[in-house]
Amino acid sequence: MYRKMFLIRNFEYTLNRLYSTGKIVGDLHLYVGEEAVGVGVLTNLRNDDYVLSTHRGHGHCLAKGSDLKKVMSEFYGKSTGLCEGKGGSMHLADESVGILGASGIVGGGLPLAVGAGLSAKYRGTDQVTVCFFGDGASNQGTFHESLNLASIWDLPVVFVCENNQYAEAMPVSKAMRIKNIADRAVSYGIPGVVVDGMDVTVVYEEAERAVTRARQGKGPTLLECKTYRYEGHEIGDPWQTYRTKEEVEAWKARDPIPRLKNTLISSNILGEEDIEKIEQEIMKQLEESVKFAETSPDPDPDSALRDVFVEPYY
Repeated sequence: MYRKMFLIRNFEYTLNRLYSTGKIVGDLHLYVGEEAVGVGVLTNLRNDDYVLSTHRGHGHCLAKGSDLKKVMSEFYGKSTGLCEGKGGSMHLADESVGILGASGIVGGGLPLAVGAGLSAKYRGTDQVTVCFFGDGASNQGTFHESLNLASIWDLPVVFVCENNQYAEAMPVSKAMRIKNIADRAVSYGIPGVVVDGMDVTVVYEEAERAVTRARQGKGPTLLECKTYRYEGHEIGDPWQTYRTKEEVEAWKARDPIPRLKNTLISSNILGEEDIEKIEQEIMKQLEESVKFAETSPDPDPDSALRDVFVEPYY
């Protein structure tokens, strides 16, 4: 889990650098600060389990096991990308590891997760679907409709709210009257659990219970992981206008990566040299992924409409 979190953090920093130098373009929503949620939850899944992601979904792909070079190539719009350059930052998908797709639509993945869960139940498998969404999406109609259907059908879906405290610039406290989004689970007769999203071991343990419950056919769970995005909603977002420096620093003091690092060292699981070796390996892998992406061929123009749904025009 440390390896995955360190990879995601530095993958995001690499994207930020590439974006600032014009190497990659388009909207970019960084996952920096939230790594413990994706890693803690998805470490519990099998390769054939399903994941529905969000516009901030790079970390989910890497945590589930997507090929680093293919993910990086997607940001460059290359033919070697996960979606052959057609998905980009907000629409990553990787069938090989069960990533059914990210969505730029807020709350758009929730009904799809219900469909995936229904599919698994209909086919008689024990596959589990995890659906990530933000605090803003919990106020969408799709959230309530999806939890209701998953509940009455006892579907194997784990709904994971990555509550990073802001829906763009809207603080949670001004968007809802309740203290915890997880409290809404009682309306659908399913467990609702509030989780410290800045502690990967706690996320892992709570997600393990939810995944086990789903795999045993006992129905869905709503996990609310309280976390924080260190950067703006997207690149260029003037986050300093709606967040105080003190607030940001208070959350950074609980950073999940050094917390796990200190635990590993104090528990004599890894030493300082082991950690340094892991970090050096990952930085080398990131460097190689950038080189791979930059030297990969552009897509053939004839492939523009392949694998893409185009509505007929009459």
